[in-house]
Amino acid sequence: MSKLALRTFTLLQTVTSVGLSAMAWAVTGVRPIWSGSQPSDRQRIYFANHTSHGDFILLSACLSEKERAITHAVAAAEYWGKSRLRRFIAEDMLSSVLISRQWTSEAENPISVMLSVLSQGHSLIIFPEGTRNMSDELLPFRSGLYNLSMARPDVELIPCWIENMSRVLPKGQFLPVPLLCRVVFGAPVAVAPGEERRAFLARAREALLALNPRPDRDD
Repeated sequence: MSKLALRTFTLLQTVTSVGLSAMAWAVTGVRPIWSGSQPSDRQRIYFANHTSHGDFILLSACLSEKERAITHAVAAAEYWGKSRLRRFIAEDMLSSVLISRQWTSEAENPISVMLSVLSQGHSLIIFPEGTRNMSDELLPFRSGLYNLSMARPDVELIPCWIENMSRVLPKGQFLPVPLLCRVVFGAPVAVAPGEERRAFLARAREALLALNPRPDRDD
């Protein structure tokens, strides 16, 4: 890629990021709530509930411009890589990291791909349920969060509860509905010495679920 093409590409991503962030604030009036953590330039993995394609846009809008520029959402290649247009939107416009659930080589290993991004000093937004979930309850977490934390214990894991986005941009819709939203950022979690994978994932899941401002639960 020539220097001119690289500058143009970088400018496109910057303009897209600023534009989407401004749109998110205009449509949702998003209110970030820092509960147990604070905005920081430190490298992080934000893990959140997932109800809409707009989730990562809303979360990114709560970050500083500097942090937003180096924070990438992790998305499924099976969906976003289906066509050239989708891949262009995901990778070139939204600066997402595409991972394959049906990988066949080590180069496609999702953990290897995400660690490669982290090795560049960048941050990630991941959805550990692995798919969109319309309920206020959470599906069991997949093992990626544990594997990333074990490989990079220096990177903070920040739980983030995204409220109301499923109503702003429901599944199958492309035009957002103006509704107020909040993103609640919790305290960092980390794998404890000797902690087993399933125990950590259950604890991380409960840490995220506890941030739900309006839990639909009896307990």
